Amino acid sequence: MLKVKVNDIDIEVDEGLTVLQACEIAGAEIPRFCYHEKLSIAGNCRMCLVEIEKSRKPVASCAMPVTEGMNIKTNTKLVEKARKGVMEFLLANHPLDCPVCDQGGECDLQDQSMFYGIDKSRFKENKRFVPEKYMGPLIKTQMTRCIHCTRCVRFATEVAGVPEIGAIGRGEDMQITTYLEKAMESELSANVIDLCPVGALTSKPYVFEARPWELKKTETVDVMDAVGSNIRVDTYGWEVKRILPKINEDINEEWISDKTRYACDGLKYQRLDVPYVKKENNFNKISWTEALKILKNKINSTNPEKIAGLTGDLTNMETLFACKELFQKVLKSKDLESREKNIYINLNSRKNYLFNSEIKGIEKSDLILLIGTNPRYEATMLNARIRKSFLKNNTEIFSLGDLGDLTYPYKVLSNSTEEVKKIIENNSDISKKIKNAKYPLVIFGESALTLNSSKYMFEGFKKFLNENNKINEEWNSLNIIHSNASTVGSFDLDIVSKTNDTLEKIDNNFFELIFLIGRDNFSFTKKNEFIVYIGSHGDKGAEMADLILPGAAFTEQDGYFTNLEGKLQMAFKASYPPGEAKEDWVIINEISKLVHNDILFKDKNELVSAMHNYLSFSKKNELSSLFKEEYISEKIFTLPIDYYHSNVIARSSKTMNECRNIRTKLKKTGTEG
Repeated sequence: MLKVKVNDIDIEVDEGLTVLQACEIAGAEIPRFCYHEKLSIAGNCRMCLVEIEKSRKPVASCAMPVTEGMNIKTNTKLVEKARKGVMEFLLANHPLDCPVCDQGGECDLQDQSMFYGIDKSRFKENKRFVPEKYMGPLIKTQMTRCIHCTRCVRFATEVAGVPEIGAIGRGEDMQITTYLEKAMESELSANVIDLCPVGALTSKPYVFEARPWELKKTETVDVMDAVGSNIRVDTYGWEVKRILPKINEDINEEWISDKTRYACDGLKYQRLDVPYVKKENNFNKISWTEALKILKNKINSTNPEKIAGLTGDLTNMETLFACKELFQKVLKSKDLESREKNIYINLNSRKNYLFNSEIKGIEKSDLILLIGTNPRYEATMLNARIRKSFLKNNTEIFSLGDLGDLTYPYKVLSNSTEEVKKIIENNSDISKKIKNAKYPLVIFGESALTLNSSKYMFEGFKKFLNENNKINEEWNSLNIIHSNASTVGSFDLDIVSKTNDTLEKIDNNFFELIFLIGRDNFSFTKKNEFIVYIGSHGDKGAEMADLILPGAAFTEQDGYFTNLEGKLQMAFKASYPPGEAKEDWVIINEISKLVHNDILFKDKNELVSAMHNYLSFSKKNELSSLFKEEYISEKIFTLPIDYYHSNVIARSSKTMNECRNIRTKLKKTGTEG
C-alpha cells in the first residue's frame, strides 16, 4: 500500500493505481473524456489535469501512476485555469448544436462545459467540418462534434476484437473512420455509442425519438440469449424506445450485444392483441369468451394421452411452472417439453446443465476447450470474456472444428468423437494440458448434445475432470452454453417430457391437441392436429395455429429467468400488453378455471411462492454418475445460427432485418417497405 495525500486528506492506495483512481478513492471527482476504466490509457484529452507537489506544470492524472508520499491537489486555481483552457480548445471546432443533438441531456461535454466552459470563445477562425462517416445501420455519425478521445477506436480493437475503427490525419485534420466506409462487423459495435462522450456517435434507430428526461426507465434483464445481461429499458407510454446496458461486473460488465440493444423495435410489429380462430384457412377475430369456449370443447373431447405442450425460448419461469401445474393437475398429460431438439441432459443435478465456472470465472482460465459451440453467436457477452481472458492470461483456446472468426486466435482440432475419446482416455496432448492447467474450461454447446454420442462425450468428460480434480468446491471445469433465455429455468422446473419422445411423437403426428406456449422456433408437417398458440407475436407458431390467445412480451410482465450460470434473475415490467392481450400466467390460470372449474393460483404471489418452493426441493447438487456409455464414431458439427433472427422479437425487428441483410450481403429490391 502507498500513502498519498489528496486535497490534504491522507489515504492509502494499492500500488499500480493512477492518480485519477487515487483521487476517486479520496472522493475527489476528476473530469475526463478519453479515460475509461475498461479501456487502455490514451491520455488524449488532458481534461483530467491535476496539480502535484514539486511538479512544474499540471499533470494528466489518468496516465500518471501513484508514488509514495505524493501530494495531489485537484481544486486549485491553476488546475481550474488549465481545465478551462482545455475546454476552450475542445469547443473551438465544436458545432454547439445541443438543441438538435441526440446526446443532449446525457453528454459529458455538455456537463463539463457547465463547470469549465466560458461564455465567449477567443477562437475567431472558421470551424472545421468533417463529413459524416458510414458505420452501418446502428451508428449515426456527426464527426464535426468529435473531440478525438479515441474511446471508440480502443473499444473496437481491445474489447470487440474487430479493429475496423481508426484515425487518419493529424492534429486538427485527424478523423475517426472505418477506413473503407463499411458497417462494423461486430455484435458489440453499438457500445461505442455509450462510450462516446460527445454526440459524434449516436444511435441511428433512436434518432430524434425522445429526450432522456421524457422516458420511464426500468432496470431489468435481457432475454435475447441465456447470459442474462443487465439492461435498462426506456419507455415512452407503451412503446419501448431504447435499451441500454446496466453495469454488472459478474455478467455483462457495462456492455451489451447489438441484438439486445436494438431488437426492441420488434416489440412494436406483428403483435397479437386479440384472440383469433382459424376458419377455412383464414384467421378471424373473436372474443376471449368465444376462444376459451372453443378450447374447452376441444380439451373435453381429447384423450389426455393425445395432448402435448411445447414451451418457448422467451418464456418466463412463472409461466413455465403454471404450464407444468396445468398439464399435471388439469390436463393429466405427461407430454410437456421445453427442448427445441432432443438434446442430452442429465437433470439429476443442476451442475449437469450449467455454466459452472461462471462468466466472471472465465477471466482467470488458462485453457479453454470448445466442443460444438460458437460462443460469438450463441452467447456474445460470454465470448467477450473469453477474448478478455486471452488478452489478460494468454489463454490457450482449442476448438473441435473450425468456427470462423471468434475475435481471438484458437487452435483447431479434429471435429470428431475420436478426438474426444483420445482426450478422456488420456491419449492426447490436450489431456495433459487440461491436467496441468490450473483453471481449465471445457465448454459444450447444444450442437454437441444433439449427437448420438452426446451422452458418451458429456459423461466421459465429467468422469475425466473428476478424476483429475478439475471438479471441486473451488473450481468446476464442466460447462454448457445454452442459447435460449428460458432453457436453464425450464430444466430447473423439470419441463422435460416424462416419456422423452414428445418431439418425435409430434413429428409422427401422434397428438390431436398441441399447446405452443411462446414456441416459435419450431416447425413440423401438420396434419389433423388442433394447435393452440399462446404468445405475443404473429410468427411461426401463430401461423400454424388453429386458435391464438394473445400473450405478453418479456417487457410487459414481471417474470423470473435463470441464466446459463444458474443465477435467478427478475425481469421487471416496463410496459403493458397491447389491446386485449394478457400476461401468460393469467391465460394458463383461465384455462384451468374453464376446464377444472378452479384456478391454479389465487394471484401472482401464490404462483411465485409455489414455484420457489418447488425449486428449493427439486434439485441435488451431486455430479456423481456411472459411466458405461458405448463410444460412437461421428462428426461434431456446430449448427449454424441465424444470429439476427434467433427469436420471435428479433425476427419482427426492422433494425435486426437490416443488420442481417448487411451481414448476408442481401441487396435491396425497393419493395421492402
